[in-house]
Amino acid sequence: MDVRSIEAIPLSYALPDDRGFGGTRGITHSRAVTLLRLETADGAVGWGEASAPPRTVARAMQEVVAPYLEGRSPHDVETLTSDVYAGDYHMGRGPIVHSAVSAADIALWDLKGKEIGEPIHRLLGTSDDDRFIDGSDPADNVPYASTMYITEWGQDPAEPMEDALEEGFNAAKIKIGRGIDDDVERVRTARETLGEDAHIMVDYNGNYRPKQAARAIEAIEPFDITWAEEPIPPENESGYRQLSRTTNVPLAAGEAHYSRFEFKRLVDDRTVDIVQPNLTHCGGLSEARFIGKLATTENVGVRPHVWNGAVGLAASLHFAASIPAYPHSGALPEPVLFEFDRSENPLRDELLVDPIEPDDGSVALPSDPGLGITLDETAVERYRIEE
Repeated sequence: MDVRSIEAIPLSYALPDDRGFGGTRGITHSRAVTLLRLETADGAVGWGEASAPPRTVARAMQEVVAPYLEGRSPHDVETLTSDVYAGDYHMGRGPIVHSAVSAADIALWDLKGKEIGEPIHRLLGTSDDDRFIDGSDPADNVPYASTMYITEWGQDPAEPMEDALEEGFNAAKIKIGRGIDDDVERVRTARETLGEDAHIMVDYNGNYRPKQAARAIEAIEPFDITWAEEPIPPENESGYRQLSRTTNVPLAAGEAHYSRFEFKRLVDDRTVDIVQPNLTHCGGLSEARFIGKLATTENVGVRPHVWNGAVGLAASLHFAASIPAYPHSGALPEPVLFEFDRSENPLRDELLVDPIEPDDGSVALPSDPGLGITLDETAVERYRIEE
């Protein structure tokens, strides 16, 4: 079942005019991913996804990663990242190549699961008693709406929160970071809309200095914040250490980090309380699994960052279900929170024959072998762009 065919597929969707959105450090006018399609000699197909500039990462897949995939068995998936590190250590640690490796890793896991006849979460080792999968106890499996973006059209912050409530969400992550008064007003709006029992997370996109962040977090702490995400820039490790000593609100980071080496620095000295690997650029399922072990060894929480297309969403679900509950046992003190982006993205909503969506406050894992998804290849072609 060795890999015989490797195809990089860059995809992009342009948002309508004047409908750009984002966070405090940037507005996006498009959604983009790069899919990787691997086919074996016996015709099995595995899919992966990278979140980086699509044409650029597609070229990296072809020029840097493909030589490590040709003739490779899916059972050798967990050595792929280290092989690329060792074989191309000048380039293999950068974000573009690492994103390309992420897609390859996910696709190999998809093939491995299909060959064995098991969904990926079973191969990773599903946590606890499978409550995450079947939704038998929704308290242990809570999808949260990633919403209340900064918008070009000046959207009323109450609107996305009301939409989230109408969709059945009882947890949300919102964008803040434009000043303390604005932060407080946006958090107040989220709390008043979702209710006192809802989990509210805030995302600054690294827009503050440490002491600014300390004041801002102190101002919103009365609203019972579950975590504060990237209050300062991702590279400011000393700032995170400083901030962690001055706030009781858990700190989270990781969406802008790549590989076990960067995450180890986050975990060391308790720089953050929660790490957030994004599977489409942290190194895929294998590296996320390694990161999860590093984090739980130091009693740091793990919650994947998910702002991806459909394939990355599926991979993230499988990984989330495998995260150990350590140090908890029995009833969890808080649910497994899983990010569901609610912004416009047909690369998430249209690429699967059966799209993944939350239902009645929980989300079921795909149960078929591998990723457990079927790509709508007509939709894939609709959004394909020339390299």
